[in-house]
Amino acid sequence: RLICIQTTELEHRTEPGLEHRTEPGLEHRTEPGLEHRTEPNNLTHLSGFDPHRTDADTVDQYYYGDRNDIQHAGVQYILDSVVDQLLKNPDRRFIYVETAFFYRWWKRQDSSMKQTVQQLVNEGRLEFVNGGWCMSDEATTHYSAVIDQMTMGLRFLNDTFGVCGRPRVAWHIDPFGHAREHASMFAQMGYDGFFFGRLDYQDRYQRMMQKEQELLWRASDSLTPPMADLFTGILPNGYNPPDGFCWDQSCSDPPIRDDPDLEDYNVDDVVKRFLNIASAQSMVYKTNHIIMTMGSDFQYENANLWYKNLDKLIHYVNAQQDLGSRVNVLYSTPSCYLQELHRANLTWALKTDDFFPYADDAHDFWTGYFSSRPALKRYERLSNSNLQTCNQLEVLGGPTSTNGPFGKGDSQTMKKAMAVAQHHDAVSGTEKQHVANDYARRLATGWQHCQVLVSNGLAVLSGSTAQRFYCDYLNISVCPLTESSKKFSVNVYNPLGRPVTWPVRLPVNGTAYAVSDAAGTSVLPLSKDTHNVRRSRGFAVNELVFEVQAPPLGFSTYSVSLLQDGPLAASTQPRTPTAIQNKVPTHGFINYKNRMIRRGYNASDGNNSESIQPSGAYIFRPNSSTPFLISSTAKTEFIQEVRQWFSPWVSQVVRLYAHSRTLELEWTVGPLPIHDDLGKEVITRIDTSIESSEIFYTDSNGREVLQRKKDFRPTWHLKQSEPIAGNYYPINSRAYIKDDVDQLTVVTDRSQGGSSIHNGSLEIMLHRRLLYDDVRGVAEPLNETSAIFPEGLVVRGRLLLSLDRPASAADKHRPLAQEMASLKKCVLRSDLSSCFSGLQAALPPAVHLLTLTQWDAQSVLLRLEHQFQSWESDVNSKPVTVNLQTNRQTDKQTNKQTDKPWQKHNLLGVGGPTGGATDQPWRSVRWQVESDTVYINSVTHTHTHTHTHTH
Repeated sequence: RLICIQTTELEHRTEPGLEHRTEPGLEHRTEPGLEHRTEPNNLTHLSGFDPHRTDADTVDQYYYGDRNDIQHAGVQYILDSVVDQLLKNPDRRFIYVETAFFYRWWKRQDSSMKQTVQQLVNEGRLEFVNGGWCMSDEATTHYSAVIDQMTMGLRFLNDTFGVCGRPRVAWHIDPFGHAREHASMFAQMGYDGFFFGRLDYQDRYQRMMQKEQELLWRASDSLTPPMADLFTGILPNGYNPPDGFCWDQSCSDPPIRDDPDLEDYNVDDVVKRFLNIASAQSMVYKTNHIIMTMGSDFQYENANLWYKNLDKLIHYVNAQQDLGSRVNVLYSTPSCYLQELHRANLTWALKTDDFFPYADDAHDFWTGYFSSRPALKRYERLSNSNLQTCNQLEVLGGPTSTNGPFGKGDSQTMKKAMAVAQHHDAVSGTEKQHVANDYARRLATGWQHCQVLVSNGLAVLSGSTAQRFYCDYLNISVCPLTESSKKFSVNVYNPLGRPVTWPVRLPVNGTAYAVSDAAGTSVLPLSKDTHNVRRSRGFAVNELVFEVQAPPLGFSTYSVSLLQDGPLAASTQPRTPTAIQNKVPTHGFINYKNRMIRRGYNASDGNNSESIQPSGAYIFRPNSSTPFLISSTAKTEFIQEVRQWFSPWVSQVVRLYAHSRTLELEWTVGPLPIHDDLGKEVITRIDTSIESSEIFYTDSNGREVLQRKKDFRPTWHLKQSEPIAGNYYPINSRAYIKDDVDQLTVVTDRSQGGSSIHNGSLEIMLHRRLLYDDVRGVAEPLNETSAIFPEGLVVRGRLLLSLDRPASAADKHRPLAQEMASLKKCVLRSDLSSCFSGLQAALPPAVHLLTLTQWDAQSVLLRLEHQFQSWESDVNSKPVTVNLQTNRQTDKQTNKQTDKPWQKHNLLGVGGPTGGATDQPWRSVRWQVESDTVYINSVTHTHTHTHTHTH
């Protein structure tokens, strides 16, 4: 992907003008240049499926290069060309990032080429960095999906190349901001360092002045250092070469012309410019080693151009040492560079927060993509849940699950589709519409393969081969079987390691039903918004609602029978309730007010005096800091739930189930009107009396929670220029505000952007529709339409709200967020079967079953994690021990021990707490920090919890 040149300057230079530069290049650029290029030949970089600016193609088109009318790209040719050129000079090096493209190329090579590549890898001349199936986004991904895609890529490299193929460096040169949880995961995976290219322009300038562009990131406040410590380096030019040193067929920089008899001989000029750049760069880094990336988007298809000029550059620059130069240039890799930094034996600045939000100029905050393409973001989260169910039933059902009564099924198709979807131009929403459609198609195909596997697995576990049907459109109340059947049964599957109770809503046409073992049922008329959003799909007029329970890692079965047909009686409930409540004692929601979803921002079109920057797929820039009012009142209907219509294109349903301690908000937004030629960005804002003091909290990739403060950055003095967009942060699973008495927590069903702009308030962006491209490479507006919604996309989702005492709030929102992310599956069938649980004892509340999947024919991969941070619960933040044992059942007739598939993997017992920290023996380097004092929000925090959480 890139050639790194490591420049060793034995003595820092201090010529006038080189101490620091104020022109674009080193601190930030106001035009697309350092961070991204606007020339057609530099729009996308090799290390992605739909890489950075996906004004180009789908995954397949990128690999084969068959849509060069959109973007010149042909990944397969890069590898062909690079391998050939590496063989011509043993000094040459090359690094490669994303495993999926390499995997696709590798499987088409003959044995001779594979042997050659193996030798290059063994010699360290072809080095893999990062190593995941893709270079994932960091703002909108859930940690479980990130772990899965990293596992897939790293496993292939290990199986193919052994220890020499194992990446030592994480390499995220293109994601648009960087999450603390990603750094924590990389550290726990054993990476020695992490390099990236993008950070806020103010942050970069501050770090340049203080020589802190290389630092130690302490990426967890729960894990004992150095378990989550990761050396982090910020690259000087993003992922591009220095200005004037691009030698690809897509570049316009002149080659090195070194024939002295030619009139255009330019060696002296090239050497002088390079030494000046190297000297300037050395002034803003800490050691006498600096790194230069040499390559860019989709380059090296003709690697001879790059390598021939790089060979000359190295030769002529190093020749200056005979004239007194102290600069030595050599081919290198990030891991070699990292090794030299470690040998310097210096102390490094410490960072404990994250790198959000990211801005490349005063009015250019890349916070819009936190919410872009909300339907795709939801589908990706749903697909992750489907994949976990598929993985688990492949284990529990044994070999029959992949080849059984319903045919051949597999989980691999879904695993690859989900891995691709983690890319920083996939779930992020920063791709063209046809590319987003391709991601969704891959996920749908993966689920089709998994459905066969799930049906086979359930057949094994239940002993029934009855046909099963999957209701994949329950969010819009569409399910052909329930709409037309008078009797059916429902298998409800719970992928979590503890028993769960939840409401099931099924579209029906009857008015009364009997549900076996259900604790109460009701039938409600469908809302007019559901009728509208489903268009011509489905014909149910009512919804059957009942509560179900499922054991840990197992399923229950409920039989449903029609009792009465005919129209529902007119509701006798009050039309405008003043309160919504149930019989469950809870701390709050005694008086719910009907004014939650009602605001939105008009998007900037870039036509103003401050900046020409419009809102787009990446960038959020409202044209005013005050959101417009969608409606000051809401038409309300109360039918055992509150239904509200704020406008023809914004509505919500408020639900409080009988045994629930949370309030559910089901929102429906769209089509967003654009008749006024203004894009729209719709938010829900929840106002409370909580004295939050402009402080709020958001999760990092669904895992640990970080504190945020309005108009504040922990590591530099912020000059705020966008009071709304500059305070938005990614919310993957939850956000909350609190004071000494109350904590309001909102759990989301997908990744979204949000903030607390006002004291006691939380706002979350739900939907975006924009009319202008934000000039970051998508090259089309974020104006989503489809065949079903030609007038504009309609999106539906859920938020769960809880109001608790701060000391116990995490005991609720931690498992609640896992429930939301690990959606329970309803599988419909025509007969009845018993319940099943894959666990003989539920996991304790602090422990989450993260992974249960078939590793190979003889082994299973099981991951358990402690899901509480060390400080957030007096009860559940303590260490927990889980005992794993194998259970065998004795056949009473033969007196022989027999195995059933699920009984080979039972968790039988739970022990008491245990302490003690562990270290990772695979971590090869240790780093020293300048100070262990961590300043967050101007308050010094001393970490008192030193126990180990096993992740």
